[in-house]
Amino acid sequence: MVNSALPERPQSPRPISPHLQIWKFTVTMAASITHRGTGMVLYGGSLLLTVWAYALAFDPALFAAVAGFVGSPIGFIIVAGYVWALSFHMMNGLRHLYWDTGRGLAPATATKTAWAIYIGSIVLAAIILFVGYSAGGAA
Repeated sequence: MVNSALPERPQSPRPISPHLQIWKFTVTMAASITHRGTGMVLYGGSLLLTVWAYALAFDPALFAAVAGFVGSPIGFIIVAGYVWALSFHMMNGLRHLYWDTGRGLAPATATKTAWAIYIGSIVLAAIILFVGYSAGGAA
C-alpha cells in the first residue's frame, strides 16, 4: 500500500504571501489602482458619449436634453471626470508601454513617472476642458 500523504513542507520564518498590513501604500500602487478604476470609468463615459452622438445624428430633442445636462454643473463634473480618466488612462498606458521595453522599472523612476502621470493628466484634462468649453462645446 502506497502512502498518499504529501510530505510536510519545512516551516519558513517568512509568510508565503505578504499580508496587507505590511504593505506601505505608495504612489506607484495608487497609479496601478487608479489605472484600473479609470478603465472602468471610461465605460460609463463612453456610454454618455454614445448617447450624445446618437442624439446628434438622429434626435434633436434628445440632443438638446443631453447638451443641457452636459452644460449643467453636475454634467460638467461628469465630463471633467471622464476627460481626466481618459487622460490618466492614456498617459499611464504609455508608461506601461515604456515599461514593456524594460526601461523605467527602477523603484525611483517608477515613483517619479507615477507622480508625473498624475500631474500631467490633471494638466492635460484642464487644457482639454478649457479649450472645449471656451469653444462653446457644452452649449
